Amino acid sequence: MIHLTIDGGPVASAGPMSILQAATRGGRALTANVGCFGQGVCGACRCMVRREGEREVSTVLACETPAENGMQVSFIDYFTPDRPHRYDVSEIRDSWRFADAVQEIFPEAAHCRHCGGCDRACPKGLDVQRGVALAVDGDFAGAGDIFDQCVMCNLCTLACPERIWPNHLGLMVRRVTTALTLRPVDLMRRLGEIERGEVTIDLAGPDRLQAPTTARQEG
Repeated sequence: MIHLTIDGGPVASAGPMSILQAATRGGRALTANVGCFGQGVCGACRCMVRREGEREVSTVLACETPAENGMQVSFIDYFTPDRPHRYDVSEIRDSWRFADAVQEIFPEAAHCRHCGGCDRACPKGLDVQRGVALAVDGDFAGAGDIFDQCVMCNLCTLACPERIWPNHLGLMVRRVTTALTLRPVDLMRRLGEIERGEVTIDLAGPDRLQAPTTARQEG
């Protein structure tokens, strides 16, 4: 049997199992702190953990962390931004505008103290601080690679004294980088033809894309 403490209450369960499994088998109702049920991709089961015999507290995802005897666990409630970051990806048409947008929407990012709190708080072990620095420097591909495994648990923001919201900055970088670089060539060509009036869309007929009438007559 594994004996641990979860949110101040004793839990005993047969192992091996994850912290989340131990919590559910110990009678915890699944009303919060659960989402992907063990895939480690949603960040809902973020928690603080102190292992027996250790003073250090670490942040982990309960669904992918094995429960240990004597472990103390405290789940962390989710919180939402007090200042939502609003932007329109379609208005960012090139890397120059992208750099300006980062400065306008996330001005705090340039004032990172390099304290490392976000790195220590990240349950996925991401180099969050470096990702923020790369975004500020305009290396959006590099920043996107770092934040690619982010599960949006918000723990880096909770640990940031400058209130940068690094995970939301990383999400913006990934969104815009994708919009600017990963658009299928054939899709962009077709959209350009529609925009220039070279192709019309007929939703009523069997052929959804047709050349304009004048073009068909001239042909």
